[in-house]
Amino acid sequence: MKRASKLFTPKNTIKSEFHAIPLKATKIYSTITGLILIVLTSCINEDLNIDPNRPTFVPTTSLIVTAEKKLVDNLRNESVSLRGSALFVQQLSQNTYTSQSRYDIPFGYSAEYWSGLYKVLNNLQEIIDLNTDPSTKDIVTASGAGRNANQIAISRILKSYAYYALTDVFGNIPYNSYGNNDPDFQALQQDPDNITPKYASQEKIYPDILNELKQAADTLLKYSHEVTFGKSDIIYAGNNGKWAKFANSLRLRFSTRLKAKDPDLYRSHFSDALNKGVFTSNDDNAVYKYSTAAPNEAPLYRATVTANRKDFAISHIFVNLLKGENSQLPVADPRLSVYVQKNSAGNFVGLPYGMTEAQAGKFSAQDISLPGALYNAANYGEVLQEYSEVAFLISEFNNWSQSDYEKAVQASLEKWGIPSADIQNYVNALPAANQQNVLNQKYIALFTQFLEGWSEYRRTGYPNFLVKRNDVVFNGIVEGENVSYTFNPLFGDGGVPSRFYYPVKEQTVNKESYQEAIASQGGDVIETKLWIFK
Repeated sequence: MKRASKLFTPKNTIKSEFHAIPLKATKIYSTITGLILIVLTSCINEDLNIDPNRPTFVPTTSLIVTAEKKLVDNLRNESVSLRGSALFVQQLSQNTYTSQSRYDIPFGYSAEYWSGLYKVLNNLQEIIDLNTDPSTKDIVTASGAGRNANQIAISRILKSYAYYALTDVFGNIPYNSYGNNDPDFQALQQDPDNITPKYASQEKIYPDILNELKQAADTLLKYSHEVTFGKSDIIYAGNNGKWAKFANSLRLRFSTRLKAKDPDLYRSHFSDALNKGVFTSNDDNAVYKYSTAAPNEAPLYRATVTANRKDFAISHIFVNLLKGENSQLPVADPRLSVYVQKNSAGNFVGLPYGMTEAQAGKFSAQDISLPGALYNAANYGEVLQEYSEVAFLISEFNNWSQSDYEKAVQASLEKWGIPSADIQNYVNALPAANQQNVLNQKYIALFTQFLEGWSEYRRTGYPNFLVKRNDVVFNGIVEGENVSYTFNPLFGDGGVPSRFYYPVKEQTVNKESYQEAIASQGGDVIETKLWIFK
């Protein structure tokens, strides 16, 4: 069953600053306001209207702290993460309103995510602009903010991450680059007269992201002992060397996406990144740590504790895997007690995935397992990338090497605080490294990093035990009766969704570019496979 997006096109949509790519607020002026200013400034001494105690621009330290928080807020937000990718990889399950687990994806989810990430991109672009504009570039380095080149490099890394988070969800998107003047890269209003930017293809976006990361890492390695942004940088506290490792580690992730598309580019970027330095332990992990104080709590905490809701449980698929009840991994995983809370009877019980609301209503929150307290804390540190993933990628690069596979699993267990004896026992009991076993372990390790877990599933097809249309998700006794529940998604082709719909307003405010994008990709439906995952 397919949803015809044109039926949802509003007839009287007001053009928003978040159409396609939001316009910078500092550059939006009405004609009327401009005329008034001309009249007033012709007869008023402008110097009298300048507040000497008010800055003429926002300091880059303020912009970076806002950009980092908003980036992670949007990556892990309730709509696209908890009600999207976390369900698509079937690690979480809905126990109240279950339509998103059956792939009924509201258009509003796309709009919120799209506009939120482009706001982040605008902040990061503003940092770059302030560091390149002759009138401000010397001012923005004051008070320990760091040299221009380093501020630009860190902004390029975060921009690359935001663009990845957009293109992996939608496909072709408006995009821009610091180091590439490709005519298709029209985002963030580089041309003030272009308010309807083109959508760049993933064929162009991914190689450019790799180049952006390479150039940014090379710059930061040159000044690796300097500090940039200081305490305003929540992720690395301004450590240039850590940022360089992060950029090179992301190159491993994104070059691996191109493994089948462009093997030479894959090998060259991967090898170069390894040679220049990637994560080598959990001390290198890129983590944004939230606060216990409102309104800066972690997204999952806000969606559960603050909202006083129990909409999300751990799925039966994931619980059974961790309990060692999946034939592909018949070993009990010590992360079970961290990822999963026991139910009121003291047992680990996953909620059957993708039931109807009537079926789910028969399972009370007390009878099933909810998310673990460690990562459902207000001050949880959301991971952008970690050493475990890097080791898994190296294992794949080395033809599924056993030693890197074991390092990856061990790193994940250590990150979650598993005792060393339990770690060794688990690693010793693992099935030997091969594509299936390495990727199944990677699936477990990417828990809470739901977008990347979803992307890896779309790239590899693993794990291959996720439920599809008509698969049985529960057989047993409910309210005294023997029942059998099957998975019947409301939209899509019966498998895991391949993407989100574009925001509806793109169909009106940037209609031509939107139509070119869907024609290129093959439609604006959730089963349209993206180029990078074909």
